[in-house]
Amino acid sequence: MKKPLTLKEEEALAYHEGERPGKIATLPTKPFTTQHDLSLAYTPGVAVPCLEIADDPENAYRYTAKSNLIGVITNGTAVLGLGDIGPLASKPVMEGKAILFKTFSDLDAYDIEVDTKDIVRFCNVVEAIAPTFGGINLEDIKAPECFEIEKRLTDLLDIPVMHDDQHGTAVISAAGLINACHITKRKMEELHIVVVGAGAAAISCARLYRHMGVRSIVMIDSKGVIFHGRSGVNKYKQEFATKVQITHEQAFTGADVVVGLSRPGAFCIDDIELMASDPIIFTLANPTPELFPEDIKKARPDAIIATGRSDLPNQVNNVLGFPFIFRGALDVKATKINTEMKVAASEALAKLARKEVPEYINKAYGTKVSFGPDYIIPKPFDRRLNVEVSSAVAAAAVRTGASVMKEFDIERYRHRLALRVDLTHTT
Repeated sequence: MKKPLTLKEEEALAYHEGERPGKIATLPTKPFTTQHDLSLAYTPGVAVPCLEIADDPENAYRYTAKSNLIGVITNGTAVLGLGDIGPLASKPVMEGKAILFKTFSDLDAYDIEVDTKDIVRFCNVVEAIAPTFGGINLEDIKAPECFEIEKRLTDLLDIPVMHDDQHGTAVISAAGLINACHITKRKMEELHIVVVGAGAAAISCARLYRHMGVRSIVMIDSKGVIFHGRSGVNKYKQEFATKVQITHEQAFTGADVVVGLSRPGAFCIDDIELMASDPIIFTLANPTPELFPEDIKKARPDAIIATGRSDLPNQVNNVLGFPFIFRGALDVKATKINTEMKVAASEALAKLARKEVPEYINKAYGTKVSFGPDYIIPKPFDRRLNVEVSSAVAAAAVRTGASVMKEFDIERYRHRLALRVDLTHTT
């Protein structure tokens, strides 16, 4: 028998039900009230843009919603902290992702739940429907399959593809790491980082940190430190295997940073007491972190701490990244999201956190916020994110050849983004 629902659980169900179940709908973007409107929107007028697109596929960006449309696609094998609950049960999460896209970057999104665990079949389905979209946000697909799926689709498609469970956490945590180093006067290339966890997010984080200059990374999974020669280590974990076998305690001794992407208790107070002065501790298991900040502070009052929770300082929240990464990518017709674009997003986030905080942010959070140990990552409702992060990503796409655009006026683009933000917050 199912246990009784709590008040919060009942509230959540009521929110999703209501007179119109679900969280998303479609709305027309053109006038549609007269016979003339009908003749333009559908037959016979619709044939004209159809023929223009048939003549030049690029015209789809001019005459359809493709240029502002994201596919949020999953097979439901790694949904939040719920695990493999299947594609249909994942639908509320995917609809929620669509709301985040629309609210934060004014990108429209459709959720697509694909009922297969087979990598080839999943990729075939996504490839077949890809012409609908300007970009593909893969979501809640378990590791290690998610790595192969993302790579295959990136190679197959000429639109941006990103598995947010991997790269969102990497981008946001890297921004926090940049600013934590700024405060503690460290350099990326001098850091010794311990990554606790070896799933999709952990491996992507470690890859991005390495790209940004970090040389010393030790990865710990449920069986201990990953090292060369250890049995049962897949090729993705092998990228971060130590040359010689070391213990859990040795990994933490003198470490500058620990990034927890595992489960509550995966590392403990004894571990962080072994770390260097002014340790940087990202305890990102969600909703229950590996260690709670108040316990960390008792043992290490010199620590800079981030979590995945919205009720604590320095939340590593993917919504700071994916809406604006895709916004910038789509606006310059990028064919992919490369590492340089992710780094640009991280650096833009870090730079924004160091700026003076607008008063509306202070009011929203009921406290005075300023750059420092308790504020190294911007808040999700900072309206400047769409301008700063999207423009940085767009510029990186053009600079690195990921965009088909040859000329790009970044100041004009920033102005367009600012207007879009103003419209979003006044309608």
